[in-house]
Amino acid sequence: MNDSFLSALSSNPFLQMALMAALLASIGGGIMGSYTVARRVVFISGSIAHAVLGGIGIAIYLHYFTLNPIFSPLSGAIVSAFVFGFIIGWMHLKYKQRVDSVIAAVWSFGMAIGVILISITPGSNAELMNFLFGNLLWASTRELYLLGILNFIIIVSSILLHKRFLAICFDEVNAYLQKQPVILIYFFLLSLICLTIVILIQVVGAILVISMLCLPAAIANIFTRSLSKMIYLAIILSCLMSFIGTYISYLFNWPVGATIALITTCFYFLSLPVKQLLVSFPQK
Repeated sequence: MNDSFLSALSSNPFLQMALMAALLASIGGGIMGSYTVARRVVFISGSIAHAVLGGIGIAIYLHYFTLNPIFSPLSGAIVSAFVFGFIIGWMHLKYKQRVDSVIAAVWSFGMAIGVILISITPGSNAELMNFLFGNLLWASTRELYLLGILNFIIIVSSILLHKRFLAICFDEVNAYLQKQPVILIYFFLLSLICLTIVILIQVVGAILVISMLCLPAAIANIFTRSLSKMIYLAIILSCLMSFIGTYISYLFNWPVGATIALITTCFYFLSLPVKQLLVSFPQK
């Protein structure tokens, strides 16, 4: 480990906040990413992550003309994430195999609205770049509190509803037969995913959010079929890759969020031959 990095980490508040934000995001991302991968709604999550740009654009546009603080990019992202997420979720439940085109349409519509409104709003390019690619070094105490609250909600929800989440992820039909409120549980799980996406956008941006949400869980899924173990492993991997990404970004002066996403992707591609090697071993 580079001594200069450790020295900077102990003295540079921006680097400290960036690393703390990345590690906190790794907890929520590891948990919800595991459910996302298990439920096989990665494409839905990607669509939501990109469609929220529409809500961000609307909020920036309205704030410029009204100066009302309620129209913040974060509030726009949260509202649009839930709106688009519930639309896609409803279509997914109703039409099953025919939902891909709807997901693509929502994805395109949200991004198109966002790009148009942001482009006609003076002085909004900096905010657009922050939400597209993240700006982890400018993480504030407020954002750390938001991440902490999010983690608390996710952890408590996962503890209380893990068996029900497990049921709808792996055996939805049986959950219906057991008269569980499958649709209610599904939309609550989708709500948690939407909230996680919005917070992760603060870390790595809308373009790269899927790498931090889903790839650590996808790697964990290679080494275990237990959802509980998958969650723990995904959190550990996400924290590890966040630390390595922050370290490498410091060494080469790269953007922190993009570097974390790059490291995560590299880990995933490296895990694929490892999976192939494990499969090739004779089972005893």
